[in-house]
Amino acid sequence: MILAAGRGERMRPLTDHTPKPLLVAGGKPLIVWHLERLAAAGFREIVINHAHLGAQIEQALGDGSKWGLRITYSPEPPGALETAGGIATALPLLGNAPFLVVNGDVYCDVDFGRFADFPLASGHAHLVMVDNPAHHTGGDFSLDGDRIVVAHGGQTVTYAGLGVFSPAFFAGVSAGTVMKLRPLLDAAIAAGTLTGERFAGRWVDVGTPQRLAKLDQELRTA
Repeated sequence: MILAAGRGERMRPLTDHTPKPLLVAGGKPLIVWHLERLAAAGFREIVINHAHLGAQIEQALGDGSKWGLRITYSPEPPGALETAGGIATALPLLGNAPFLVVNGDVYCDVDFGRFADFPLASGHAHLVMVDNPAHHTGGDFSLDGDRIVVAHGGQTVTYAGLGVFSPAFFAGVSAGTVMKLRPLLDAAIAAGTLTGERFAGRWVDVGTPQRLAKLDQELRTA
């Protein structure tokens, strides 16, 4: 599942007329980088949620056949449903097995293939973490081996917007509910059902016009 429902307030005015995942870096929309890498990794079925200017996303990507994929869409009401609400609403499209989730507004060269048949117990989740970027120096959590724990000072890491989730992880969230992901992650930490790993490759949270322009320049000159 690619999360593409955000309004992109920090990216305005670029997102006033273009949904954030369709903003271009290195000659391609951000979301197309994901689609190409997912297809190359062997994924075939993709679910994309959308809200703000969602019709543009459907028009641009179509049914996914251009990339050898089958894309289905999970439309959300104006204002969107936040991450947990959006995923919970899309569960009927995602099936009964664990699924990969990636934010549509990040750029990364993660090997998606290693998550294609990721072993995950029911009700669990596994997150990819990165070193804290300059705009988020406090981080989100800490890693104790492969367990994600509450950050109590010391070294912290940042959630990369990429993870594998069991459908049952969202069992308590009704379809159509507006709900952030963080409360579910905190509950999973308390229950010992949240694991993670550190990714040391290229990762960019494309959250501002300045970071988009920097990424665009880097990709064009690579």
